[in-house]
Amino acid sequence: MVTINTSSDEAPGQTTTLSINHEATADLDSTNAFEGPEKLLEVWFVPSPTMLPESAKPDGLKSVSRNLWEEMLNLVRCKVLSVIQNEHVDAYLLSESSMFVFPHKVVLKTCGTTTLLAGLARLLEIAGVHGGFTQRSGTSMAEPYRVFYSRKAFMFPDRQEHPHKSWPDEVKFMEQMSLRGSAYQVGRMNGEHWYLYLTNANTMLTPPLTPTEDRNNREGAMFSQFNSRMGAGKKSGPNDETLEILMTDLCPVKSKQWYMDTTTTDVKPEDEKEDSSQGHDLGAIVTNSCGLAEIYDKSRFPDSRIDSYIFNPCGYSANAVIPSQDKDTSYYWTVHVTPEPHCSYASFETNVPREQSGRETVDVIESVLETFKPGRFSVTLFEAKPTLADLFRMDHSEEMAVLKRAARMENIKGYRRMDKIVHDLDGYDLVFRSYEKAEA
Repeated sequence: MVTINTSSDEAPGQTTTLSINHEATADLDSTNAFEGPEKLLEVWFVPSPTMLPESAKPDGLKSVSRNLWEEMLNLVRCKVLSVIQNEHVDAYLLSESSMFVFPHKVVLKTCGTTTLLAGLARLLEIAGVHGGFTQRSGTSMAEPYRVFYSRKAFMFPDRQEHPHKSWPDEVKFMEQMSLRGSAYQVGRMNGEHWYLYLTNANTMLTPPLTPTEDRNNREGAMFSQFNSRMGAGKKSGPNDETLEILMTDLCPVKSKQWYMDTTTTDVKPEDEKEDSSQGHDLGAIVTNSCGLAEIYDKSRFPDSRIDSYIFNPCGYSANAVIPSQDKDTSYYWTVHVTPEPHCSYASFETNVPREQSGRETVDVIESVLETFKPGRFSVTLFEAKPTLADLFRMDHSEEMAVLKRAARMENIKGYRRMDKIVHDLDGYDLVFRSYEKAEA
């Protein structure tokens, strides 16, 4: 594992390091990759990096050694290819997707036949024993503040392994861990649909600030207090959001750029330097040529860093770490591509808030669609609920802006919306939309 410093000249206080696992990348072959749709797990131990318990390590989960995370990932059946790190987050690029470790939470996203939930118990144990978070009574596992698990319907469900053979099996597995969550299917049973399991906020870890008010006002007050400090993850404040775009039936012409043998470069395996690999070198070239590097304005986020990889013979993964403009937190985006025509799939996920990015959500979506030109796609948007005070403060122009944003989501150029489903969840609003290419 080689580590290099990639700090920028513009902001010497913002240091990002890149580590490449040459052993994992040496013989990596994606010939048998088939299941693009990922399983996505997000585990929070407190609502904010500023709320770590006294028992926690100074950097919380970021204090946990890479070896321990790799031990957990062995249970999930994936390997670390490389890592980019800054003071807010460690972004792991994996052989099957990505992992992001913040001081207070872990986001783990894996594709193929990985057994993501098989690593959950070990993740909780690592957080409790090595992260110093509050442990469940009589166990070494940390008590989570909130747990979110979601995925799109699998293309090849019969090839999955326990506990991912079916959605009921996954829910049962989580219930056996006493997570006490709620399970949802969002979308048409005979069309595009998406599954979600989430727990309510564990107020035993974060006592309500005003116990005489109703639940919505309590959560609103807490979210309002931490909104300005919490950009690093979803479900923390009115500006806090997570966008996920899941695409299938990718354009065959666009898909060619995700094949190793069609990437234009003079880089050969024998030319690799110690701080690089052929897959990473090709990944960087494709990231710039396909337009993903321009999703967010570089002049607005000069300290952002992208770690990307082209697989052999095909496939692509990328993580981006984006320090906020005031440098008090970091956001991310992540992309994963399976370009084979019989199972083509790509995903884009980001938690860069609209107000930070300077772009409307629909503009980000249209930029991503231009890169892949899918035949079908779905969009899920998680947004923390605004407080009642925020709603009362909205003037007419702000209300009109909200309506215009919603109207634009109904009219994405070249596509027709098939479904729109809104869920009022504990602390958040979830909007699911699915689209198909419009007939010419």
